[in-house]
Amino acid sequence: MTVSIDPRVAEGTVLSSALDTRGEQYAANRTASLAVLDQLEEQLDLVRAGGGERYAARHRDRGRLLARERIELLLDRDGSFLELSSLAAWGTPFTVGASIVTGIGVVSGVECVLIAHDPTVRGGAMNPISLKKTLRALEIARVNRLPVVNLVESGGADLPSQADLFVPAGQIFHDLTQLSSLGIPTLALVFGNSTAGGAYVPGMCDYSVLVDRQAKVFLGGPPLVKMATGEDADDEELGGAAMHSRVSGVADHFAVDERDAIRLGRRIVSELNWRKQGPGPSLPADEPLYDPEELLGIAPADIRVPFDPREVLARVVDGSRFGEYKPEYGTSLVTGFASVHGFPVGVLANARGVLFSEEAKKAAEFIQLANQVDTPLVFLQNTTGYMVGKSYEQGGIIKDGAKMINAVTNSTVPHITINTAASFGAGNYGMSGRAYDPRLMFAWAGAKLAVMGAAQLAGVMSIVGKASAEASGRPFDQAADDERRRGIEAQIEAESHSFFITSKVFDDGLLDPRDTRTVLGIALSAAHSGPIEGRRGYGVFRM
Repeated sequence: MTVSIDPRVAEGTVLSSALDTRGEQYAANRTASLAVLDQLEEQLDLVRAGGGERYAARHRDRGRLLARERIELLLDRDGSFLELSSLAAWGTPFTVGASIVTGIGVVSGVECVLIAHDPTVRGGAMNPISLKKTLRALEIARVNRLPVVNLVESGGADLPSQADLFVPAGQIFHDLTQLSSLGIPTLALVFGNSTAGGAYVPGMCDYSVLVDRQAKVFLGGPPLVKMATGEDADDEELGGAAMHSRVSGVADHFAVDERDAIRLGRRIVSELNWRKQGPGPSLPADEPLYDPEELLGIAPADIRVPFDPREVLARVVDGSRFGEYKPEYGTSLVTGFASVHGFPVGVLANARGVLFSEEAKKAAEFIQLANQVDTPLVFLQNTTGYMVGKSYEQGGIIKDGAKMINAVTNSTVPHITINTAASFGAGNYGMSGRAYDPRLMFAWAGAKLAVMGAAQLAGVMSIVGKASAEASGRPFDQAADDERRRGIEAQIEAESHSFFITSKVFDDGLLDPRDTRTVLGIALSAAHSGPIEGRRGYGVFRM
């Protein structure tokens, strides 16, 4: 019998696994992962509940759909929806989720960014966190070239927080018009209030659909008009769907009800004649050889304990195939080529936390190679930062780290970043953290992020305190220092927690590790809506 090999399959090594799924360490890791995921699910239940059953019932009694019901009807049947920034505003006075739902979903066969107000939370009013979440969604649409569908029903600004909201909120209008100028379509489906500044959302979108007797689009409502001009007018005369469809021209389409608006929205997207500019999947998208369920037992609860990222890759990449680059050099960083759901990728994954000069130079070379062949990069973060110490400083760790960061900064292929365990110090920057504009960035639910670990930061502060006391000739109060140290550790531990980080929209959401492959596939597909082009103008050079 003749065996043929698909020529599209990379000649990379098929990864083997040494994971002991019956061992104590695996069991402990899995137990810790499941505990964190239970905590995450509790918070997601709160997000999905919006303003709570009382306000949801009131909304339904008015004959209206909830925000997530609108999204579900808009999406293609069985189409994917990757929700973004789900835990925004966690731990703040605002409702977790920040009164808005954002995500990437498929509408009439087109991947779109969806932005939906949740009117059960303070009437869908926008607070500073929901603004941040909205702007991030618009940024994702711009950098990935994705059409935007706004599902509008908002009371406007959350007035008590206007001091932190009014000035930066103007960027929403800036970004909507910028998207239009870039040829990225924008739609507004208006189901309810879109008043004051919010009235500009349908006004600035390429397409607008208003629902009869529900949409209210005006710069000033009846009370304000009465105060400003003395004129008497009702909602429908000022901003109803019928008026805007027949008189002002703000509405492009008149919807008789919410389902009709969603139908019209799907029709508009189907008529965009939208074409991706990036290539489609080019390699076989066969499943990994190892069970993704086992991802729960790989990362230890103690982030100081390293793990082999190849075990992650074996359960994420197509066919568990991975063509490793420089496997014997700079071994604290694993680099190589693979594919996910058929999309070729280059991978940079921390193996033992610390980045040395060799790892930095290896990363810089590999990033250049990926750019030479227009291949997107996936960064799997688990780093404590660049190595410190006399011999490393003298050996040039600063200039070598700078080379890596330079390569990351100037790379133009899409970057997708996932923090799998820890992301500390400048290692966060070198591994394409948020400041380096990855197209999308996620974190496993048990991951941590900070300038350094809690114990290290508290210890540094203690050393500084002792040195200050000695320099000024003061006695050093060890008891007070111990108390201060415990307080700092507790503070940093809380501030490095994944829920705290994602609440500030410093990533695009928390992941169940088992969903890593699916999320990467959606992210890569979205990124290929635009052109995939690496940086040119320099060759690969050794450092």
